[in-house]
Amino acid sequence: MPRRVVRVHRADGETLRRGIEEIQAELGVSPEFPPEVEAAAAEAARSPRLPDLDRTDIPFVTIDPDTARDLDQAMHLTRDGDGYLVRYAIADVAAFVSPGDPVDEEAHRRGETLYGADSKVPLHPKVLSEGAASLLPDEVRPALLWTIKVDRDGEGTDAFVERALVRSRAKLDYESVQKELDAGTADEMFLLLREVGELRKQREAARGGVSLPLPEQEIDIDGDDWSLSFRTMLPVEEWNAQISLLTGMAAADLMIYARVGLLRTLPPPDPRDVLRLHRTAKALDIEWPAEQLYPDFIRSLDPSLPHHAAMVLACTQLLRGSGYVGFNGAVPGQPEHSALASEYAHVTAPLRRLVDRYALEVCLALCAGTEVPGWVLARLERLPATMQESGQRASRYERTILDLVEAAVLHKHVGETFPGVVVSVEEDATRGRVVIQEPAIEAAVSAPHDLPLGTDVRVRLAEADPENRTVKFELA
Repeated sequence: MPRRVVRVHRADGETLRRGIEEIQAELGVSPEFPPEVEAAAAEAARSPRLPDLDRTDIPFVTIDPDTARDLDQAMHLTRDGDGYLVRYAIADVAAFVSPGDPVDEEAHRRGETLYGADSKVPLHPKVLSEGAASLLPDEVRPALLWTIKVDRDGEGTDAFVERALVRSRAKLDYESVQKELDAGTADEMFLLLREVGELRKQREAARGGVSLPLPEQEIDIDGDDWSLSFRTMLPVEEWNAQISLLTGMAAADLMIYARVGLLRTLPPPDPRDVLRLHRTAKALDIEWPAEQLYPDFIRSLDPSLPHHAAMVLACTQLLRGSGYVGFNGAVPGQPEHSALASEYAHVTAPLRRLVDRYALEVCLALCAGTEVPGWVLARLERLPATMQESGQRASRYERTILDLVEAAVLHKHVGETFPGVVVSVEEDATRGRVVIQEPAIEAAVSAPHDLPLGTDVRVRLAEADPENRTVKFELA
């Protein structure tokens, strides 16, 4: 059977971009910066504060999506006896931005970079985030250089961070690196990345950590043709993410020991929510033995199976409530990120997330044996609220743009039927959510009777309204 592709053509593409501008206006966000911020960023790009330590001898590389230019991280891995030495260079935003300057104040208003289709709203002006501060290939850059020793079992045993000059040798993308690994032609460093990444995943499982295998919904843009697709992470993306997690856990260890810093937290799941999930599993006819822990149960699921996909989506309720906590003098009562089963800090994306710059400065001071800068301590109490607000704005921005594109992709197909899977059911069991694979959409669905959770169904498109950004299906 030929693959069905639903696309938005030229006129609709222009309409979508206007729709995204309307969303930006509604949320009070803009990819543009005030003139004084752009001017300050341009001046900072010309005169960064450079460290004395030169580590441009280390052959770092970056691995990112092909189109990315705001490159926060560069890595280099080597063997170290029967273990590994991980070097992770992080863009040094503080080499360009001073406390209280126009770029800093605007960053506090924004909190983080917003992503939606091709309409990124950056945290910092592009002259910094995609230029002077970005770890672009063949450019000498100031960076925060993490050196982390990892033992043969994948456990981090020692970590140190310092300012240094670095130079990335290449800007690589996930697909190309994965192809080389699959073909057996990859550089030795990526073989080590695979080794360390797999060991770290094993450590995560042993700790009781969990990652939900949810496919990502993506907007694909080719000129004025827009389409939607679902994609799962490539193995190399998972291994790369494990290096970031390793660094964030090392940072958290430093800060907890010194009783000062900023942590990313997630409270433990409410036992009542876990019991509800057990009932969902029973309704979906998925075996979940009473003695099997929640993380082990998640790892047993196969999202390619309709009823398992519904179960994975139901499990997302246990990952709600994440936040940040700043502390100075006493460790927070609940310092852990329960999904990781570990303490954790955000320190690897300062070009795109405000809090990372502050946490990095704490770690730098602790490793150097100096006082944490006063400008950092002054913001520890307020930063969690700033990031909570920006996180909610980022989620709303991404979701609203997806709603717009979904409605635009489908608006000419009202009345048609599509195969799908009912992935969630509300308390009123006649209403829920359905996932359509082609085009890749998750939307509201209703029926005159109870919806069959986790079941393949055919649904009729009842509404697709780009103006109101709504899509609704009915059970056919």
